[in-house]
This record gives sequence, structure tokens and C-alpha cells, in this order.
Amino acid sequence: MEAQPRKRSWAEPFKIKMVELVKMTSLEEREAAIIEAGFNTFLLKSKDVYIDLLTDSGTSAMSDRQWAGMMMGDESYAGSENFYHLEKTIQDYYGYKHVVPTHQGRAAEHIISQILIKSGDVIPGNMYFTTTKLHQELAGGQFADIIIDEAHDPESEHPFKGDVDLNRLQALIEKHGADKIPYVCIATAVNMAGGQPISLGNLRELRELTQKHGIMIIHDMTRVAENAYFIKQREKGYQDKSTAEIVKEICSLTDGATMSAKKDALVNIGGFLAVNDEEIFDKARNMVVVYEGLHTYGGMAGRDMEALAIGIKESILDDHQRARIGQVQYLGDKLIAMGVPVVRPIGSHGVFLDAKKFLPHLSQDEFPAQTLAAELYLDSGVRAMERGVVSAGRNSETGQHNYPKLELVRLTIPRRVYTQAHMDVVAESVEEVYLKREKIRGLRMVYEPEYLRFFQARFERIVG
Repeated sequence: MEAQPRKRSWAEPFKIKMVELVKMTSLEEREAAIIEAGFNTFLLKSKDVYIDLLTDSGTSAMSDRQWAGMMMGDESYAGSENFYHLEKTIQDYYGYKHVVPTHQGRAAEHIISQILIKSGDVIPGNMYFTTTKLHQELAGGQFADIIIDEAHDPESEHPFKGDVDLNRLQALIEKHGADKIPYVCIATAVNMAGGQPISLGNLRELRELTQKHGIMIIHDMTRVAENAYFIKQREKGYQDKSTAEIVKEICSLTDGATMSAKKDALVNIGGFLAVNDEEIFDKARNMVVVYEGLHTYGGMAGRDMEALAIGIKESILDDHQRARIGQVQYLGDKLIAMGVPVVRPIGSHGVFLDAKKFLPHLSQDEFPAQTLAAELYLDSGVRAMERGVVSAGRNSETGQHNYPKLELVRLTIPRRVYTQAHMDVVAESVEEVYLKREKIRGLRMVYEPEYLRFFQARFERIVG
């Protein structure tokens, strides 16, 4: 019998050139900090955080080539050379024809929503995202969830939980009519489902259905390269394809895209709207001048556009994605081995704790995910994010809480920032909180802003 090759360890495809010192705090200091923040990890000061897993948005480490590119910033008000480099990079690597830069992704969401959505329209999507859904509603539309049922089950091992339920979409078309559906919003590496990918097979079937009814697909491509890497690993026929090739194929099946470049594309600020339709592009260029800046910078400095163009090229490298997703998998595997309930399979940009199973004695009215995020910070100074009833907001008609099936805490891992040792510290802290979970009490909300309440809401402990 032929001997099997011995499994070898892997390492990150980079070496560290510069470090930023972080501070360990005492339990007393963390207790004071979380109370001052109203038990909302968004309101903590970064100086009081040890390992920051709040978000992967704008928190990644840029490469030496990106920093060198920053020195090549052309800060001309009009016609910056960096814009033309960015435009060509997006056309070459993603395939979209027209590019409108924006200061970040939600600005692109605002512009496309205002252009395409009319009052009374329905916008189907593979699970909501907070800012996307709000912009659709502010434009007069209504979001409709068409993701497969497995996406709402944290224990399901379905490899593509970002897939669309095509029968559900067909039913919406029959109910409302295709003229009331301006586009289908498709996210790659679906955030609220736990960073779960959509398959190319499903996307091709969706493209066929939407073309039949004259409906566009607008792609939330914030983490498209991570989704592409999962396709390479999990979808038959793509093992020998590069991440770059798969990214291009994903984009070719859509009509346009919004991009928060602060995630996949490895920059601290920036985004864009990319479309193929000339008329939509013309309207977007007019709007960006009103809300963002001239159409050749759209709220971004020239140096940031240059760093973004370079970051796009680095994001689609197989070695980068292997290490990026590998680190997330490393943390997820450790937590599963400890018996901690998490969303499975492990997703792209973070490990999502199942707060309902972690704290089963707390109802959603006691905000178990918000509570768990606060308790994790108290234990170790690790900052995470709630993705449950607080993020879901309220029903616009009844004023009552929306109660999502998934009540999650997101341990979001910035790209190229932390070591595996940091992941060990995080895992041990989660385990420590899990061991004392029965003693944890919930929270009540004492302040709620009008929009996107998870950013600024304040809470207090329930006593007695």
C-alpha cells in the first residue's frame, strides 16, 4: 500500500514588519468600561479593548505595496490618476463596465436604492443586511428574504447556506409581478447567516430565472473573494480554478454591485458602485456628486483609491484566502472541540456563537447575544458584535421587535492582524464564559436610536 503523505502545518503568506502595542486591562477596569458603554461593545473605547473582533470592516492590515501606493496619491480634485487605476482594476478583475467610487459601501447602497427602487417595490435577497435593508426601506421598498431554510439553522452543515430558494422567489414574482421587483439583492459570503457562501450552480439558476422575467441582480460583493475560495473548496468542478477566475465568474452572473472595500479589498476606508447599464451609471454619476464628491473620487482620497486598487489584486490570491479563511477555521475548530455552540459550517470572516443555545435561559427580550458579547469583554477584553434581535430592529408596522431565528455573537477576525496565539486566547475566554453561563443574567434596553439601533443603543443589567 502506498504511504499517505504526512499532513504539514501551514503558515501565513507574510511576515510582520511593524507592530502595534495593545493593553491588558483588569476586571475592574473592564467592568467600569462596559457600564460606561451601556453594555454595547460599539460604544467601548478602543484603548480599553485587548483583542478587537468587533468587525473586519476597515480593520485589516495593509501590505507594504499598499502603503507604497499611498505615497503615489494624486489628490487632484478632478481626473485623479488613482481613479483610472482603480477603474481599470475593477474592470479587469471583476468585469463590471462602469465604476462610481464612494466613501464606503453604504453610500453605494444608498445610490443604487434611490435609482432603482420605487414606493411599493419588493426587493428579494439572500438574507437581510442591516444597512442594505434600511436603504431599501428609505427608498420606499420592502425587503423579502429568499435564502434557503438551512441558512436559519445554525447546526445545518449545508455547504452553501447562502443559496437562494428559487421557488420562494418565483412565488414572490407571481404575487407581486416582475415590475414590482426592481432587482434581486445577492450577497456573497452572507454576513447575517454566519459568512456563508452562495454556490455558482445556484447563482446560474437564479440568473436564468431573473432574465426570464427581466429582473436585474445587484451583487453585494463585500466578501466576494472569500465566497469564491469556498466555491473552490466545496463546489464540484472548481477545485482547479483560481480564486480570481471564480470571482470573475460570480460577477459575470450579476448586473451590478455595491462594494464595501473595507472588508475583502484590505483597505481602511472606501467603496464603490459598479454597474453594466449605461443609463444607471449616468444617474449614479449625477447622484454621487450631490452626496459624496466628484465622480472621479466619490468621497475617497486619491491615495485611498490607489491602496484599494492594489488591495483588490491581493485579495484574490489563493495563498491570501487560504490563510485568511484558515485562521477563521482554526478558531472555529477549537470552539467546536470545546463544546461551544457555533454556526456550522464555519464561515468566511468570523466565528458566530449561537447565543440561543449558549444562554438558553434568556429569552430574546433579554437580548442574549448582546449579553454574551458584554460578558466576553468582561472576561478577557475581547470585543465581539451582537447579531440578533438588537440588529434586527423593529417591525415598521407594529413597532415590535423583529425576532430573527439566528441570535448570534460574531467573533469577526480582521485580515492579516492577529496571530494564532490571539485565537487561542479568544477560544479560552469563550470557554470560560461558557462554563459559567448559567449564572449570566440578561439586559434591558434603556436607550434606542431611530435607525440601526445596534450601533448606539444602551442597556443595563437585569437585577433580581
